[in-house]
Amino acid sequence: MRDVPASSTPRPDAAAGPDPATLARRLFPIRRSLTGPGVRETLAVIGEHVPLAVHEVPTGTPVLDWTVPREWVLRDAWVEDLAGRRVIDLADHPLHALGYSTPIDAVVDREELLAHLHGLPDHPDWIPYRTAYYREAWGLCAAQRVIDGLGDPQYRVRIDAELRDGSLTYGELVLPGDTEDEVLLTTHVCHPGMANDNVSGMTVLTAVAAWLGSARRRLTYRVLFLPGTMGSITWLARHAAAMPPIRHGLTIAGIGDHGSHTWKRTEAEDAPIDRAVAVALRDAGEPFELLPFSPWGYDERQFNSPGFRLPVGLLMRTPHGTYPEYHTSADDLAFIDPARLAASVELVRSIVGILERDRIVTSLAPMAEPQLGRRGLYSPVGGATGRAPDQLALLWVLNQADGAHRLVDIAARSGLPFERIADAADALQAAGLLAA
Repeated sequence: MRDVPASSTPRPDAAAGPDPATLARRLFPIRRSLTGPGVRETLAVIGEHVPLAVHEVPTGTPVLDWTVPREWVLRDAWVEDLAGRRVIDLADHPLHALGYSTPIDAVVDREELLAHLHGLPDHPDWIPYRTAYYREAWGLCAAQRVIDGLGDPQYRVRIDAELRDGSLTYGELVLPGDTEDEVLLTTHVCHPGMANDNVSGMTVLTAVAAWLGSARRRLTYRVLFLPGTMGSITWLARHAAAMPPIRHGLTIAGIGDHGSHTWKRTEAEDAPIDRAVAVALRDAGEPFELLPFSPWGYDERQFNSPGFRLPVGLLMRTPHGTYPEYHTSADDLAFIDPARLAASVELVRSIVGILERDRIVTSLAPMAEPQLGRRGLYSPVGGATGRAPDQLALLWVLNQADGAHRLVDIAARSGLPFERIADAADALQAAGLLAA
């Protein structure tokens, strides 16, 4: 990995991308799944803000140990009593259809219908999110109070769906920088009818990608909008023979709720991206949590698999599966907070700012402290008991600039904001006292 000197390190400007909350309202109603028209519609909306390349990978394509599945097209789904009164209707909520349900159009006995209905007894007014991606089955999801109220001996069920040869669709954006070293940013685009999981990830990543595209960059950024699991596996399979030089990576998911930011570390647990995120979270001045790596999660677990070991962590708020609204209809637009979405965009921008300016530094005057005053880098008045933060940053950088430490390491150890450390390093490099 080649570090670019600070003098040529660009800083992305503050140009705004789309408002995440506005974009969330537009993306939320789209009926998405692992494949199909909903994914394409979602990518088309995102593509209005960033220049996505949309890739179609045909059904049946081998992708590592998997095969690209058939495409699922859902047109309608409902349950009616025999008098024609509709008791469950896809038009009311996209979670009513079991993901990848096979079609059915028949009158069925109540007992058979109940065997194919999914509810949440502990939350009788919520609709669960359930899928049958890799087995053929028909089914619907409904509020438990609706299921409990089904007392007729027979009902008419119609799921107008089709499983056909088609393709898996994903979006990709590559923003070249001054170096080929890449930062991988990903989010999943397959979940229907849920705002935090994962309309929030789509909106935050779209806003960040639009902002990144507004300025010159030191690093190259690869942004992926993928169907969960199958999308990342497909992308990895297509690049396994010639993997891009990915040095840092973030998967973004569940990032709009009222919880504090949480970072799940990479498999290495101490990669530069782990340190950069930890410092960015600290500098943000809000509560946060750092979690160890686990192979349970989102697409970061695919990127960290033994054959790839890409340094990709997961940035979220409340961890998935730990809040009751997770994978239910209660994860609606009211569950996410526009201010939290905006704060998440700002956090990712801060992480990018650290990655852009971070580098390994080496002192060119390592034998004791060089005279900073004659270089205009130190106060001309001696003996004061206080130390200006900039001067303390200069001393920390000089002390740690042994060719083994990155600026983010110095910021972490000193407790000083990364920007102070990076500015001090720039000043020392300009004065000929530091090499990177």
